[in-house]
Amino acid sequence: MDKHITHGYHLVKGKAGHPMEDYVVAQFKQVGENELGLFAIFDGHLSHEIPDYLRSHLFENILNEPDFWTEPEHAIKKGYRITDTNILEKTLDLGRGGSTAVTAILINCQKLLVANIGDSRAVVCKNGVAKQLSVDHEPSMEKETIESKGGFVSNFQVSDTLGAKRFFVWILGEGDVPRVDGQLAVARAFGDKSLKIHLSSEPHVEVEMIDDDTDFIILASDGLWKVMTNQEAVDAIKNIKDARSAAKHLTEEALARQSTG
Repeated sequence: MDKHITHGYHLVKGKAGHPMEDYVVAQFKQVGENELGLFAIFDGHLSHEIPDYLRSHLFENILNEPDFWTEPEHAIKKGYRITDTNILEKTLDLGRGGSTAVTAILINCQKLLVANIGDSRAVVCKNGVAKQLSVDHEPSMEKETIESKGGFVSNFQVSDTLGAKRFFVWILGEGDVPRVDGQLAVARAFGDKSLKIHLSSEPHVEVEMIDDDTDFIILASDGLWKVMTNQEAVDAIKNIKDARSAAKHLTEEALARQSTG
């Protein structure tokens, strides 16, 4: 290929009191005459099975769509939808949790297709300037749609302690975030069967051309973006040439800033 592109990643467990629930895809593969770069962050909640399932199946489902090469945006949306349907059908095996996702498919080192649901984020740096390629699906931004489906958005956190019939509700202190049905802090996600009637799995898809002005791309979960702006993240690694070292530096900086994600 006419561009030399490298990649690297680094995972670190946050300070939350649950097991590691983040999974990564980072690979190049040859498909016929085309070279594809496949990259993703899957950030699970109440689950490590679902992000692990996404790591194994999401790109496969997207690439199996017959119109991937002619209508890749449509194929990505359909691949996301099929994958979520499969997850919901496997609730007995995969559990009741869910996962956010941000994916990037690089075609022949020239065309980048970014898709996401939830609050993991993709940011590209061009000539030193950060540009966000994904959308943070926050409940407050989709309140009207959620309410139209019979759900609600509030800063009350609801704990389902006795199944679907009874709930224990308490108010968290100032600074808690809006949640779908008082439970989930994102408006779109894979899985989450108990919330799915009010929760979308429709991805936002963005197309970006990779040219000589493109410096690098960052994919990261909300543990980074809660404590750093897009430009701060770009500035922190713009002078680091090794991709894996850059990823490690960002995770260390997030922890230094007291990220709990």
